[in-house]
Amino acid sequence: MSRPDVLTFGETTIALRGGGPLRPGGTLGVSVAGAESNVAIGLARLGHTVRWAGAVGADEAGELVLRTLRAEGVDVSGASADEGGAPTGLTLTEPELPEPPGLPGLPEPTRVPGLPEPTRVHHHRAGTAGSRLRACSVERAFTAAPPRVLHLTGITPALSRSARSAAALALRLAAEHSALVCLDVSFRSRLWSAQEASAVLREWAPSVDVLIASVDELPLCLPPDGPDDPGVRAKELLSLGIGEVVVTLGAAGATAYAEDGSSLHAPARAVRAVDPAGAGDAFAAGYLSALLDGCDTAGRLERAVTTGAFAVAARGDWEGAPTRAELGLLSAAAGTVLH
Repeated sequence: MSRPDVLTFGETTIALRGGGPLRPGGTLGVSVAGAESNVAIGLARLGHTVRWAGAVGADEAGELVLRTLRAEGVDVSGASADEGGAPTGLTLTEPELPEPPGLPGLPEPTRVPGLPEPTRVHHHRAGTAGSRLRACSVERAFTAAPPRVLHLTGITPALSRSARSAAALALRLAAEHSALVCLDVSFRSRLWSAQEASAVLREWAPSVDVLIASVDELPLCLPPDGPDDPGVRAKELLSLGIGEVVVTLGAAGATAYAEDGSSLHAPARAVRAVDPAGAGDAFAAGYLSALLDGCDTAGRLERAVTTGAFAVAARGDWEGAPTRAELGLLSAAAGTVLH
């Protein structure tokens, strides 16, 4: 088995998307969603070999997850189906505004140009197969063909003790097999507290080569009561042994901080924002893709903000991810700024 470019794992759920608020009823679209599988699909569309080693239920929903990932070119040979009857998780997404009716005499709902529609997301993941991910499954997927890059998020260790142990083992295996480690903090307050997350992330920090975090997430990786300046925070993280720190700034783009003290900022691409879901995952996929291609920091940021823009310009968590041929569709109207 050839060495994949990237190995990632975590929980992927069935995603049901409403055409409007769920309370009055209506139609639901069916897809799949998960931070790590979103990244996997984004990388696969850009031509990289990716293995996803999550766990799903032994049910039709789990089959849909695996079938969707296979169809997108993701290797799921390391995935496992729960034998204890745990189901595949479920995510419900409902926009606050209904779809325009398109019928004479009925007013269309108010839209604000340039802003994504407000949505509510309901997760049903207690006791799911994904939360019962085991370290032995990850070990088999890793050692079968050690990857060039291990991609982790802060979501997986928040799911359960077994999932946290699996992620910790993956970090150790990455060190043994000289795999680069990318950690996207992706803090979810519904899964664990800031104190719990901080304890784990601070322990992991010295093993990370590329850290991706929003401004609000940076303090989770460091002792409390530090300065608010993201540049100072990033330099503190670099001093712990992290190779580079990438701070995402939403509509303001992103800034990368390097070990040599330099920083580079890339503004966000100007697109019509439709759905913010999966934007961070698309950003991570673009950054890792350019890193695997040997691009410099400017090239990595450029691809990351481009793939992130594709994500927010389309509905769904991963459906808008571009292929390599499509990357040029968004012109680089704004360049990077070196500090």
